[in-house]
Amino acid sequence: MMDIIPAIDLIGSQCVRLTEGDFTQQTTYDSNPLEVAKRFEASGIKRLHLVDLDGARARKPVNLDVLETIASNTGLTIDFGGGLQSDEAVQQAFDAGASQITAGSIAVREPETVKSWLLKYGPERIIIGADFKGTNIAISAWTEESKYSLQDFISGYVQTGAQLFICTDVSKDGKLQGPSTNTYRHLKLTLPEAEIIASGGVTTIADLEELQEIGVKGAIIGKAIYEGTISLKDLARFIC
Repeated sequence: MMDIIPAIDLIGSQCVRLTEGDFTQQTTYDSNPLEVAKRFEASGIKRLHLVDLDGARARKPVNLDVLETIASNTGLTIDFGGGLQSDEAVQQAFDAGASQITAGSIAVREPETVKSWLLKYGPERIIIGADFKGTNIAISAWTEESKYSLQDFISGYVQTGAQLFICTDVSKDGKLQGPSTNTYRHLKLTLPEAEIIASGGVTTIADLEELQEIGVKGAIIGKAIYEGTISLKDLARFIC
């Protein structure tokens, strides 16, 4: 069964969504992330993707207090990302209640650092963030395009022992135009050992059905829930 993973993106301790990762295209949906997380949990959801957008810009965690509040008051399995650029920051995230962390830009800039995290914490706790534009990896809160192709980037980390990858199509994120299904299908065919979590553009239940058929590990849903194109009730069929 594919994991259903709602997203809470944080700016100023509030739930927001960006379009294409652009901070000038911000919509605020709720001022109380804990209540949002509790609604997810009450619907049967077990996982949460929590992104510290302030931290991504600051290059250090900013909203650890929100992480701790949600972790302390729900039973959700939380993966936390945004601004995790040091050993200290990763440990702070785990201490605040994260079950997993997502290594994004640092996985491109400092692969040896991320490899050390994989060894220290185990590949089940370190998710590699593979954000992409076109066929290339995007970094720095999606403002820069790296020299690495999505395929080669994931392949390289698989060889170092990584298992979990959140693959976000930046060009689709927050636009409610459907996910990059063909990209995920290709990755599953060519890198079957990589556990792919699809992110960006998920808009309808039909999108989720297609992703499940492909065999991805999970699907992150953000704006579709907040805008109501997918309801929490609709997700019941995907939840064990």
